[in-house]
Amino acid sequence: MRFTIFQDSYIGGRKVNQDRLAYSYSKDVLLMVIADGMGGHARGEIAAEIAVNSITNRFQQEAARGYLRKPKEFLESAIHSAHRAIVAFADEHNMLECPRTTVVACIVQNDKAWWSHVGDSRLYVCREGQLAATTLDHSRVQQLMDAGVITPEQAAVHPDRNKIYNCVGGVLPPGVSHSEGWDLRVGDSILMSTDGFWAQVSSSFIALKLQRENIVTLVPKLMEEAERKAGVESDNLSVIGLTWEHQDEEVGSSAVTVTVPMESFTTSSLNTTQQFGSVKDEVTEEDIERAISEIQDAIKKVAK
Repeated sequence: MRFTIFQDSYIGGRKVNQDRLAYSYSKDVLLMVIADGMGGHARGEIAAEIAVNSITNRFQQEAARGYLRKPKEFLESAIHSAHRAIVAFADEHNMLECPRTTVVACIVQNDKAWWSHVGDSRLYVCREGQLAATTLDHSRVQQLMDAGVITPEQAAVHPDRNKIYNCVGGVLPPGVSHSEGWDLRVGDSILMSTDGFWAQVSSSFIALKLQRENIVTLVPKLMEEAERKAGVESDNLSVIGLTWEHQDEEVGSSAVTVTVPMESFTTSSLNTTQQFGSVKDEVTEEDIERAISEIQDAIKKVAK
């Protein structure tokens, strides 16, 4: 595989960054995953932490011998496993409320992409300056738009615009929405982001800009613009962006894949603890305890 990829996360105007994101790939298959811990509930950063690392570790286990046989089924199962891990952690620690998070995850292999999501973090596919595909938020305002009650312009300022009805963690298992396999063309870009980013930058503007500028140079500028527009009340904002390249070209010096041995993975995570980096069947209690300790230390430092 050959692609250009970029990821970053800004804390914005918040004291804690509750976003988590990562990508992992071998020579045959790639995973991208992003999660936005829900700030209206207890310790959303814990839910996002567990979700991203649970899905990434499961991917490395199941893709260790090459392709995923059923990417859609893998995503469904991995997201539900992440949900169970979050609930188990809350039970073990006698938390009064279970942490919750959104999730978007995408698998790329055999020149195709499959994606799944829960909540209102988004995925866009941009092609030739146009928005070619997108997820639909699991939110109250999306329901109102689908029913023709409000317009997208009204949704942007609606008082319920931050209310979602579906999440990973919490009382009920998530209802996961899936795409079918999307045939990738050279130049297609996949952009995944949390609402702190997409609420400030329109999808049509992103698609138009990606026709003219490399994703590695464009996305940082868009993130800075999103943070500036949101001002002091800016939410956390995080983005993973990928552009699909000619598969028969030699690898150059840009941020693209290189040939790696079978059963080997390259993984890059932001705002996640590195203890989760190895391949394992499940996230252990010891792993999570270390992660929570680091999260708590970071919160204490910010609060001082």
